[in-house]
Amino acid sequence: MAKTITKYEYFDYSVHEALFLSDKEETAMIGIMHSIQQEYHSNIDKFSQDIIIAQLELLFVHADRFYHRQFLTRKITNHKILDRLEELLTDYFNSDDLVNKGLPSVQYIAEALNVSPNYLSDLLKVLTGQSTQQHIHDKLIEKAKEKLSTGDQSVSEIAYELGFEHSQSFSKLFKAKTSLSPLGFRHSFN
Repeated sequence: MAKTITKYEYFDYSVHEALFLSDKEETAMIGIMHSIQQEYHSNIDKFSQDIIIAQLELLFVHADRFYHRQFLTRKITNHKILDRLEELLTDYFNSDDLVNKGLPSVQYIAEALNVSPNYLSDLLKVLTGQSTQQHIHDKLIEKAKEKLSTGDQSVSEIAYELGFEHSQSFSKLFKAKTSLSPLGFRHSFN
């Protein structure tokens, strides 16, 4: 049980990221808890522990199912988080924070959005198919493309402005995301 419980990411969610259940779902969860309680208060035999563990696993699987479902059914709230994420990244990338602090961390983004990092990542994976880190990198590449196509700064200067200590790290990420080197991308505009 200890091995399988780690796959349920909702144990790392914050308290305010509660599971919202429909009446039918709540009835199912309460039924499982009643079965666990009934087994616990019954005469103990060699099957008791296995039955309780099986019921707990069933409870966890249902919770996982309902969490994933709520990411889809609570779209208005979820899209607000996605909109706030885009606004937060845009503001961060348009400020001096990039040069002064470097790329924002997933933890920083999650705290700014008032959600846990795991909740944010799970939500983004369901809504967009990308992790929080991928969203940060996409915004970085978008900003890099803008600078490469409209300015005459060197790649090293752009890398520094985007929070990179070494231009090679920037070039490697840029190429991984666009299949072009920063200079190759710039030349495609000339």
